[in-house]
Amino acid sequence: MALVLAASAAASVTAVDDAGRTVALPAPARRILSLAPHVTELVFAAGAGAKLAGATSFSDYPAAAKSLPLVGDYGKIDAERILALKPDLVIGWRSGNSAADIAALERLGLSVFLTEPRRLEDIPRLIETIGELADTRQEAAAAAAGFRAEAAELRRRYGGRRPVRVFYEIWHDPLLTINGAHIISDVIGLCGGNNIFAAAGSLTPAVSAEDVLAGSPEAIVASHSLQGWHRYPRLSAVRRGNLFIIDPDLIQRQTPRILLGARQMCGQIERAR
Repeated sequence: MALVLAASAAASVTAVDDAGRTVALPAPARRILSLAPHVTELVFAAGAGAKLAGATSFSDYPAAAKSLPLVGDYGKIDAERILALKPDLVIGWRSGNSAADIAALERLGLSVFLTEPRRLEDIPRLIETIGELADTRQEAAAAAAGFRAEAAELRRRYGGRRPVRVFYEIWHDPLLTINGAHIISDVIGLCGGNNIFAAAGSLTPAVSAEDVLAGSPEAIVASHSLQGWHRYPRLSAVRRGNLFIIDPDLIQRQTPRILLGARQMCGQIERAR
């Protein structure tokens, strides 16, 4: 859990990242390097977008992010390019970035803060922490408060409704879904849904069509075409026409925009209900 531990009169700041590591800066960050698209969005949300010195590919929101120098993608980064940009803080993705890449950056003397948002509450928490690290506390606090208020409103409206069995499809070949530790599963719960694969052992398990049929979902939600499910007319979600699509940028990125996806999902689950 990211936690700001101290900010001295000399403006130094120390935080614990989502890998449990202490990251200490002698002064608030002035040049930040983002190693994942969701990190780029979180930095902008925290009011520190002007301090971004570079990012990885697919960092395309907000529009200002498209002009940032690129240092590879979240799976493989260019350490030499990063050094040339002279960041005083690198913010990465614990489960998305290569552990070898992170270790290499730290051997080069760079301060690396790792994020791993798994629950909706992690998003405002990380926004506030980035605001502390970048000395944009006021903007970050406002963004975090707005997120929490909107999430609470959705939970009040939908969280107590009749539970609906939901299958979320990340991809169709192989057929991938999410378990209960994934942030999308938290969105499903926010909307009063039950993730039929919540008990799966891995974060994004591969499943079979037979597994889905056994779970008897009342709604199937994905970020791409769902036409293949029409082969299974006995499936409740298919029979009732409860096959829904949400833009992946609004549901599969751990950013404030996930609440836009959540509003769509809540409406879809309500229709299935």
